[in-house]
Amino acid sequence: MDDKLISKKELLEKYNISYGALYRWKRMGLIPDDWFIKKSSVTGQATYFPQKLVCERIELIQNMKEDVLLEELAKKLSGEENADDMMVISTEYGEKTYYLKDISSVKVINKKGEKTDITENIKGMFKAEENKRGGFFSRIFK
Repeated sequence: MDDKLISKKELLEKYNISYGALYRWKRMGLIPDDWFIKKSSVTGQATYFPQKLVCERIELIQNMKEDVLLEELAKKLSGEENADDMMVISTEYGEKTYYLKDISSVKVINKKGEKTDITENIKGMFKAEENKRGGFFSRIFK
């Protein structure tokens, strides 16, 4: 596991979030308590986080908060509700996150305007991960 840490100050600046939002997400269970690591510093005590884990989580929260209630996301992340895997589509204009179970088809359009359905290709990629994920994808793509 990546042991690199990021300070609370760096995290807040990197993602342009407030101290209040960070601790609200902690109270909601969006960011686990054990990710808040207290360390001695010159000024007393500072808070650090496992960089890879917390950055991925903050990005997920920021990408999902427009589409999903944070309370619902907290339930999924905590395992209270059977969490569904998601697919993130990134463009130069931003990201959009979809629950895999909600995707009925995926198509690409070439320069001539011709559509090609790549749903089976996507399903194949997910099914290739079956052994790693305990059969999850076979329950989604029937």
